[in-house]
Amino acid sequence: MLRRTAPRVCCLWILLSSVLIWRVQCASAQSCHEVKTAFQLRQVGSLRWVPETATTDVDLLICKHQGPTCCTRKMEESYYAAAQRDTLQNILSYSFELKYLILGHASSFQDTFHSLLSFTLNHTYSLFDSTYGTISQDAKPLVSTLFSDLDLYLRGDANISVEHSVHSFYDKLFPLVYQHLVNPGLGSNVSTWSSEGSECLRATRHDINPFGPHPQELAQGLSRALVAGRALSRALAVGSEVLNATESVGMARQCGRALVRMLFCPHCRGLTLIRPCGGLCLNVMRGCLAGLAELDGPWRSYVALLEGLSRALSGGYEVELALLRIRERINDAILTAQLNGPHLSAVVGKVCGSLTELVSSTQVSPTSRSLTPSVNPTIELLTSVSSSSPTALPNAGNQHEHITLKRRSLPLKPSKNDKPRSLKKISKEFMGYIQRYKSFFSTLPEMLCEGEVVMDENTCWSGEDVVESYTGHVVGNGLKAQKHNPEIKIRSVDPILVNVKEKLEHFNQEMWGELGLGTDGREDVETSSGDAAEGSGECDDEDGCQGSGRSEGETAVWVAVALKRVCVGSAAACIPWEPWLE
Repeated sequence: MLRRTAPRVCCLWILLSSVLIWRVQCASAQSCHEVKTAFQLRQVGSLRWVPETATTDVDLLICKHQGPTCCTRKMEESYYAAAQRDTLQNILSYSFELKYLILGHASSFQDTFHSLLSFTLNHTYSLFDSTYGTISQDAKPLVSTLFSDLDLYLRGDANISVEHSVHSFYDKLFPLVYQHLVNPGLGSNVSTWSSEGSECLRATRHDINPFGPHPQELAQGLSRALVAGRALSRALAVGSEVLNATESVGMARQCGRALVRMLFCPHCRGLTLIRPCGGLCLNVMRGCLAGLAELDGPWRSYVALLEGLSRALSGGYEVELALLRIRERINDAILTAQLNGPHLSAVVGKVCGSLTELVSSTQVSPTSRSLTPSVNPTIELLTSVSSSSPTALPNAGNQHEHITLKRRSLPLKPSKNDKPRSLKKISKEFMGYIQRYKSFFSTLPEMLCEGEVVMDENTCWSGEDVVESYTGHVVGNGLKAQKHNPEIKIRSVDPILVNVKEKLEHFNQEMWGELGLGTDGREDVETSSGDAAEGSGECDDEDGCQGSGRSEGETAVWVAVALKRVCVGSAAACIPWEPWLE
């Protein structure tokens, strides 16, 4: 009996032992529940790729580990895509702030330019409506073309020259002024103005100089006053292009693998709450962003240029004054032509001959055609005559009284409700904001790591294991520094970033040349300390720009000094004008 029961007891004991061993093994197996939860919350991929328990001997490429792991090859591929996606989104979130600043202020500047141009266009229209009604309808299209050119110039159109547009306007205005205001009786019921005569007046306006110095003064005054606004518009457009290009750059394969090792390899061991060490994060991010860091030098120079241009626009009301004086300059030019009427008619007669043609084949008597006064001044004498010397002409007293009345026919001050934001206020606001982004491309890795690293934790992930502190060498920014990076090997920069850097450097050099500065932002000619003080003296306590830490030799101040000197060169463009204050 005992012999029969003994085998049964042994079998039962073996069965119980097997069950006990199985339960111990199940209890010791690592659960992947937390990994699956994190996988779902971070929207990495499909949950069916996450195992229930950790296994060994998994064919992993990035998160290799000797012990049990909760990762599979499919999970690694999803981690790779998620790491690149999340990092790019973080980069975009930071660059969006800078891009919004540039685009928002570019729009503000253009809106203000447009408002100023619209106001001064109507301001100039009123001159012809109220004073020169006989040529108003024909002159308004010429005025409109001039202001359209100024608008394109301020938007950065490379094909527009202010001086050419102004002189073209006066070329086309001269036939109207001569035919209707200087010599209106030349045409009769038997003759009319010939197209050849009008073309001769246009072609010879510069040589005959009927308007005295006023066309050249207007051209030079506008060129000086608008140069900073045009340069700033161009610079803001280039800045937007740079940011658009950097946003389109992808990440190298080595970068994606380093990001997975830093962000997701701890998950494979069930460590979903551990954070990467600060040194590890900096090495990975500086390696991934080595190409962007190469933009640091030209970007700093570019921001200094923006500061200088903003400082120049915030120093006064040169743009507003120059645009508002267009009407006055045109009026002075027409008055000069009228005052010099007899001399002008004589010169035109010698240069262009007869300006009329017969309406019919009927012969017109010489006296009917030759109504031009027989005065014979030279062109040189005519060019020296201006509206400031009317007494040298017949009936100067009556004409001078008429001029005085015309000069008083100016519009009222613009309504406070209709006026745009002043360039001075917008420029100061922009100058205060853009300074914060001077080192954007070099500090971007630190900004990204601030969101990934928790500084008050006692332990962190080193890329291989949990440690108390990171012991690897932390490298600096830029491509050259990455040869010592222990976490990632970057040997080249994306061609897009190379092209962006070259374009930005070329733009900076081009702007220095246009502003009369050297390639380093300093003036080609020696500048006295008094000029530098004058350029930086636009900042007062109310401006909120004290304590910026800049010396006179820094680029932003040199830009402002150069543009300030341009303004000082034309005193009429720098006189304060109360209606646009505040």
